[in-house]
Amino acid sequence: MSTSGGNKAIFAALGANLGIAVTKFIAWAFSGSASMLAEGVHSLADSANQLLLLLGGRRAKKAADAEHPFGHGRERYVYAFVVSIILFTIGGVFSLYEGVEKLREPHPLDIPWLPVLVLLVAMTLEGFSLRTAVREARPGKGSRSWFQFIRRSKAPELPVVLLEDTAALLGLVFAFFGVVLTWITGNGVFDAIGTILIGLLLVAVAVILGIETKSLLVGEGASDEDVAKIRAAIVDGPEVESIIHMKTLYLGPDELLLGVKVSMPGRTLLSDVAAAINQVEARVREAVPITRVIYIEPDVWVRPGQIDPPTDAIVIRAAD
Repeated sequence: MSTSGGNKAIFAALGANLGIAVTKFIAWAFSGSASMLAEGVHSLADSANQLLLLLGGRRAKKAADAEHPFGHGRERYVYAFVVSIILFTIGGVFSLYEGVEKLREPHPLDIPWLPVLVLLVAMTLEGFSLRTAVREARPGKGSRSWFQFIRRSKAPELPVVLLEDTAALLGLVFAFFGVVLTWITGNGVFDAIGTILIGLLLVAVAVILGIETKSLLVGEGASDEDVAKIRAAIVDGPEVESIIHMKTLYLGPDELLLGVKVSMPGRTLLSDVAAAINQVEARVREAVPITRVIYIEPDVWVRPGQIDPPTDAIVIRAAD
């Protein structure tokens, strides 16, 4: 998946969150609403997260060097993992702490209509941000469900923004009901409960993001669909008799490594082996374009229990 769509969604979310954060903090300062303070910290944490995603995308474009011969594509995963940690520590834990404190010492709101107005505006802006992320994610989502897209996507930016924006909208709903109920009843406990719900929501999203990005950092292989395409491309020609074993690994969201050991006909000239490998590589790249790093090891298949290759299988010999 290209980073352009992800960057567009990130910029939309960043603009919305910065504006929302300022208005939430102003509303908190005048009203004393714990939910508004939690939501302000939430929006501030989201803004920092989007800046980190942009930084990760920029650093991932650095050229390969001697220390990092396969490039820096995984930096996008590193920064996405840092985002999940920030969302947990700054957003979730702070909101839980503030909610518990207000639950111990609840108090009515000073200017209740102000946070309600801010929350309604924030819902509109967050809805715009989520709509942008959904629109940019649809081409990569295809026929998969949204859960499958977030679970299987190799580009972390759009899933992160989608989860953040969804959590932001739900958090605004929690804050809205907490503030409105506090306004109606005069009991600040509802505001504190809304704050605690926001904290629990942020912790849950942070855990999901952490699990998914950890898997990408450890190293994931190609999807079953892409593996099937690669296998078909390798054997779709006279050069290869069969695949002995094959492994794939994502070096970054847009770059896949392929290592494969193939069985080729016996008595094959070295020049023919080289030409055959080039043909196989071309077919694989056509089938799955992000397969950019390919290592093919030619061999002759030996049946289990057979010590020596067949008598007519002189694997490679030099051309005359």
